[in-house]
Amino acid sequence: MFLLDYIVNLSIFSLLVSTPLVIRSFFNHKPIKHARLWIGAYGGMVSVILIMLSIHEQGYTYDIRYAPVVLVFAYLGPLAGMITGSFGLIARLFSSGHWDAVISGWAAMMTGFTMIYYFTKRYTPLMKSIILSSSYILIYTITVPIVFKVFRDNPFFHIQYVLFVILGVFLGLLLIESYVKLHRLNNRLSDMYRMVEASESKYRLIAENTSDLIMVMDKEHSLTYFSPSHEVVLGYKCSELEDVKLCRFLHPDDVELFQSTIDRMFESKESILIEFRLHHTSGHWIEFESRCVPVKGDNDDIEHIVIISRDISERKQAEELLLQSEKLSIVGELAAGVAHEIRNPLTTIKGFVQLNKWENGADEINDLLLSELARIETITSEMLTLGKPQAVQLHRTNIRELVENTLELLSPQAHLENIQFKLCVDESPFFITGEKNQLKQVFLNVLKNAIEAMPEGGNIHIHLQKGEQGECVLTFQDEGCGIPEELLPRLGEPFYSLKEKGTGLGLMICNKIIKQHHGSITYQSKAQQGTLVEIKLPLVS
Repeated sequence: MFLLDYIVNLSIFSLLVSTPLVIRSFFNHKPIKHARLWIGAYGGMVSVILIMLSIHEQGYTYDIRYAPVVLVFAYLGPLAGMITGSFGLIARLFSSGHWDAVISGWAAMMTGFTMIYYFTKRYTPLMKSIILSSSYILIYTITVPIVFKVFRDNPFFHIQYVLFVILGVFLGLLLIESYVKLHRLNNRLSDMYRMVEASESKYRLIAENTSDLIMVMDKEHSLTYFSPSHEVVLGYKCSELEDVKLCRFLHPDDVELFQSTIDRMFESKESILIEFRLHHTSGHWIEFESRCVPVKGDNDDIEHIVIISRDISERKQAEELLLQSEKLSIVGELAAGVAHEIRNPLTTIKGFVQLNKWENGADEINDLLLSELARIETITSEMLTLGKPQAVQLHRTNIRELVENTLELLSPQAHLENIQFKLCVDESPFFITGEKNQLKQVFLNVLKNAIEAMPEGGNIHIHLQKGEQGECVLTFQDEGCGIPEELLPRLGEPFYSLKEKGTGLGLMICNKIIKQHHGSITYQSKAQQGTLVEIKLPLVS
């Protein structure tokens, strides 16, 4: 019967210990004020319940009420332990007699537990529980069978009783330590989850706000992830990119190289830098420089490739400008050398031709020779303009007057070609800082090109107006044969001309002069639809 009673006591004690721990695990409340006192009181209630289930033997009452006392002392200290013990003492006094033995035993236990707690402050609750349990066995042995001579002739009863109290402590320890370890593990997992969530949030923040394209490709070349920047850079909606092969958006000339590069990466397992062109929804192609990084799976095989692409269109344009600048530099050096070598003998030849003309009279051959020599002089002068650094003296200039003077200068030639100038100028003044002769040279070149493009006559519209950001906009629109769109990017290149006897140096000089004046010159044209030349120059107040 004793065994069954003890098992019932232990079961109920285990239930009472585990119930608050289980309930606590479902809630993440803030720390409770005076938690030690409340837990001490709960431990006292557990002691009271255990006393209600106590075993009665020959006028004595036995229970395992000291099991919660040991645990509370070990985990929460003397104050909470005294509260738990006091509840148990009061319940024990009301339930049976032998008050002197009960009070003396309780006082001995409380004193011993308090002293041991202060000596074992640095130890873990587990070690404290073991030491306190040992001290309980010692105090019980001294007080109950020896001092009070209770069942001195029945040691098996005392061994059985102490064993069940210690077993109760062990079960309580097992439940509490399991909860503590699980609680710590749960906190670590929660911290790790928060760290992963924060890390994921940072990476997502980067991926969603970068201008670079980030995509993940599998072995079948299908996109399994693409950053939102695709919609901004390429114009495609996310739904259009889902489960789509990247080759669909690649330039046809780049598909074979891209596929072979990706296939090679799955074998070599090394990252590669490649360039390719992607199609924009508006129809044009954008050049990208892409870093392809292989991602290994569990079996050390490449499962995915992360492709980070950056738009390098502006860089390519800068490289082309640099190449153009290098070309200009080389042309300038050549021009200076050639012009220097040509001009001296040219002067001699021209002098003898003029002398021959003066002595023998004018004839068709002399006139032809002199006109061609004048043309050679013009070319060498243009070449010197390119090759020799010009010291530009900038002055406040009224660009309207400059345009009107240029038109007056070309009016006779325009009338001969049956061409009329249509000048339209806004009322506001147009003052710029510039060099008059150089700007006049630009206007002359542009207008002469327009006149030559209109062999059957027509109108040339010149419009001067104020633009945005404090600049003036001067446009020349002719009604000539126009220029094919694919040839427009080459305008201004040295020795590239659409005219039969053109040198290609005129527009190059125009570009150089306008650039020196911190302006810009652009060309718009289509075949048989005329040409529009737009010059922008900064205004001064």
